[in-house]
Amino acid sequence: MDYDLYMQRCIQLARNGQQTASPNPMVGSVLVSEGRIIGEGFHKIAGQAHAEEEAIRSVSDPSKLKCATLFVNLEPCAHHGKTPPCADLIIKNEIPRVVIGCSDHFPAVAGKGIQKLRNAGIEVIENVCRDEAEHLNRRFFTFHLKKRPYVILKWAQSADAFMDPQRVSGYLGSYPVSGSVSRRLVHRWRAEEDAILVGIGTVLKDNPRLTVRGINGKNPLRIVIDTYNRMPLTSALFEEEGTTCVFNIQCAEGKTNDKIRRVLLPDSTPAHWLNALYEMGIHSVLVEGGKAILQSFIKSGWWDEARIFSSMVTFGSGLTAPVIPFSANKSERIGEDHLFIYFRE
Repeated sequence: MDYDLYMQRCIQLARNGQQTASPNPMVGSVLVSEGRIIGEGFHKIAGQAHAEEEAIRSVSDPSKLKCATLFVNLEPCAHHGKTPPCADLIIKNEIPRVVIGCSDHFPAVAGKGIQKLRNAGIEVIENVCRDEAEHLNRRFFTFHLKKRPYVILKWAQSADAFMDPQRVSGYLGSYPVSGSVSRRLVHRWRAEEDAILVGIGTVLKDNPRLTVRGINGKNPLRIVIDTYNRMPLTSALFEEEGTTCVFNIQCAEGKTNDKIRRVLLPDSTPAHWLNALYEMGIHSVLVEGGKAILQSFIKSGWWDEARIFSSMVTFGSGLTAPVIPFSANKSERIGEDHLFIYFRE
């Protein structure tokens, strides 16, 4: 049996929950009998059936479960959460073999699911496509192991490494650097993360909406670092659909309405921002700029991934882009731009 092939299918299925599974991990499951897939499923929404249950339910002839192998990219749970333990369901259906991509670092699971299966006499094969399985749920693991959200930095720069051209005095509004294909991709990224973060400088200069447009997807929680309450009530963040949270250290005189939440922090640093987001249950945050905010994450080391668009245009002068101090892990062409992706670890 080609274990890698079926695990790749689990990972493919799991990605269907990219926008909806959080705060749960993305999980896909496949049932194989006599060299054929007889059932499959993925975890759609937190609080609903897990991938293993979806796969078992999809089998048209339940008698085949007793000679089937269940593949799943993440260790089956062994605790009662919003749903019953998947390990118990596997045991109940007398599935003789389970193949797992990676163990679950969540403390309520963390090897307990594997042990429960083995105690019931089920053969368990671990760490099939482990690196890919762990990478898929890097947000979930970072939240539970590092006690903070997974941080993705994103910006676009010109071919000569400027984020913004030299502007005419008084010019307000965003200045497009990347192409239309790249901008559409960014909206998909927004829908995949729990929150999006910018600084007050970006709000005052570009007046962004920070919503998901042009694709189907949820709006992330919008975070603005506005230390001294400078965001005007005319900001698009007050008008657009979605929730905005403002981090500051002096909020007594802060402007507000029913679409904004203010969080008072002891200091304005990435460590304090991420701790506040962790306390709010945010598993991932997309940091979209500007330079000062991005550089603060890079300098402090509080980031996990960077996605940088490099366009074909040149500016000659303007606002220089931040610098990642090592080579990109991967690059690809996105429309007329190049996308460079960095992983810190």
